[in-house]
Amino acid sequence: MKDYILNYTKDELEELVKPKFRAKQIYNWLYHKKVTNFKDMKNLPKDLIASLEDNFFLHTLKIVSKQVSSDGSIKYLFELQDGHTVEAVLLLMRDTQYNDDGSIKHLPRYTVCVSSQVGCKVGCAFCYTAKGGFIRNLNTSEIVEQILQIYIDNNIESNRRINIVYMGMGEPLDNLENFAKAVKVFSDLDGLSISPQRQTVSTSGLSSKIEKLAKMDLGINLAISLHAVDDELRQKLMPINKAYNIASIMDAVRNFPVNLRKKVMFEYLVIKDVNDDLASAKKLVKLLNGIKSKVNLIYFNDHEGSEFKRPSQERVKAFQEYLLSKGVLCTIRESKGLDISAACGQLREQNLKDNK
Repeated sequence: MKDYILNYTKDELEELVKPKFRAKQIYNWLYHKKVTNFKDMKNLPKDLIASLEDNFFLHTLKIVSKQVSSDGSIKYLFELQDGHTVEAVLLLMRDTQYNDDGSIKHLPRYTVCVSSQVGCKVGCAFCYTAKGGFIRNLNTSEIVEQILQIYIDNNIESNRRINIVYMGMGEPLDNLENFAKAVKVFSDLDGLSISPQRQTVSTSGLSSKIEKLAKMDLGINLAISLHAVDDELRQKLMPINKAYNIASIMDAVRNFPVNLRKKVMFEYLVIKDVNDDLASAKKLVKLLNGIKSKVNLIYFNDHEGSEFKRPSQERVKAFQEYLLSKGVLCTIRESKGLDISAACGQLREQNLKDNK
């Protein structure tokens, strides 16, 4: 039975192909030259190419829909080999900047948001992905190929350092083994060489899995989807809080290995008249006491069928200013792709409706 070659780290490939230097050559073809056919791996012997064709799939994802935002962001809907779909987003963080003479001063900066599951088990009340329920985990190859396809579609050079955020569809730590292997594949110096310090995992707070991730010591950045400052509200917004309450999450975070130059990010989705008041801001300051943290305030994006509303700019700004006044580093995330089904899961749901 065929396997997915993008499932394999270079070390694992070295165990499969002999002599072992062939693994490095294969990695070069996969991640630098980004070939889509084994026959294009010109410096490999014919018998090895034949063996690869017999035993492995190469690219299996298909772009079925693409939406381009006025801000340069691009949302992708990928179809998997079994017909299910997942989303990924290319975020243009900074466009190309030019000198007066027309030469390039700064190349564009990108962040890519990738999915880790088809659907999600967590069931957050505000999340569009939750509407479709959980179907299955993505394998490592399906996580990795989202990035590769976006590189290819946008002609991004292999030596360009992008940032990866595991914040798309699904709970990454609920798919810990495959997600962790993807981190290793991306960071391999003979592959895309995307440092773990450029990779951030966002979790709804599976404290036991945060502890397992800590022991792996991958060097990745951690972001906690907090969204509430007490268990009562968080349980309404995020039912998973029954199993992993705020106290257990904070304990796990305090033991997570953080790079000296980095902080644990706490994502706080600001929802009108739900958690946008200064009383919540005060509780948040107390909650983060003693943790090397950064708070990222996120405007809730209105979407069809949601009971929640986008907060006012004034309330979000006041929330931020209070945190800053208490010494808590806090930013307001600039909304991207508001004109292209920005809420994760919207493009997938629309595609499912259109194909019924």
